[in-house]
Amino acid sequence: MADKANVTRAARGNTPEAPAPTAAGTSAEPSPVDSATPDTFAAHRAEIGVIGGSGFYSFLDNVTEVHVDTPYGAPSDALFIGEIAGRRVAFLPRHGRGHHLPPHRINYRANLWALRSVGVRQVLGPCAVGGLRTEYGPGTLLVPDQLVDRTKSRAQTYFDGVPRPDGTVPNVVHVSFADPYCSTGRRIAVKAARSLDWEPVDGGTLVVIEGPRFSTRAESLWHAAQGWSVVGMTGHPEAVLARELALCYTSMTLVTDLDAGAETGDGVSHEEVLKVFATNVDRLRTVLFDTVAGLPADAERDCLCTGALAGTDTGVELP
Repeated sequence: MADKANVTRAARGNTPEAPAPTAAGTSAEPSPVDSATPDTFAAHRAEIGVIGGSGFYSFLDNVTEVHVDTPYGAPSDALFIGEIAGRRVAFLPRHGRGHHLPPHRINYRANLWALRSVGVRQVLGPCAVGGLRTEYGPGTLLVPDQLVDRTKSRAQTYFDGVPRPDGTVPNVVHVSFADPYCSTGRRIAVKAARSLDWEPVDGGTLVVIEGPRFSTRAESLWHAAQGWSVVGMTGHPEAVLARELALCYTSMTLVTDLDAGAETGDGVSHEEVLKVFATNVDRLRTVLFDTVAGLPADAERDCLCTGALAGTDTGVELP
């Protein structure tokens, strides 16, 4: 069960913090790498990225803390690179250590760029959400196959024609986003949950709102009336930025509460969110790690994500 200090830093729309490791599973403190250079990347490569709670990296073996500079500024935090089931994984705390970044202030462009810079080509993005239907109550794991963007102020493309600090100018590029999530990653995540007897909802629509406030009842009822499934604050623009970098991106959403239009009480409770986090964070972490183990090697990726930029002149060199 998650310790109180970690859990209380989380709020819906964010990812639950992982509990502190037990003595038997404690990894050494991360070894810091102060600057991101080509030599650094060669020594500290990762094939899979996880954007989530800042405690998850505690369960990696031989963790190295790598600081990455990007043309879009600093990512939310350092990358914590280590191994899970023989796979090299880079964990990035979405909201930073200490959970100080609200959803609308996260530098999503820097986060995805930093992950690709160290070799990541597949990304898992677990997040906590509210259920828009009564059957999607607390404790539901939903692996969405669709996304609706209701954010307002977030930079959500690399290819906007605006000169970057290094003087290069990206071309205007339009990527296909009809199916926002990786079909392979989704299938493996669903299989991992089922193997733990946690039957997930296979498919559904995640609507992403600006936050940090929760929805009004009218907004929540409107979201549900559109046929959407769950609501969160951080799933966009992560998914589209991953697609623009030809990365596979898979979302795994944990329902912490019924949203305002689906419940009959006094609205979303922070205490309710924390309780569901504490109850489910252990098995969410297990599903996440089993999914990491099941993802294909980079050379074996055959999904549509890999060809997102095929034949496209982006105007900039991708990392």
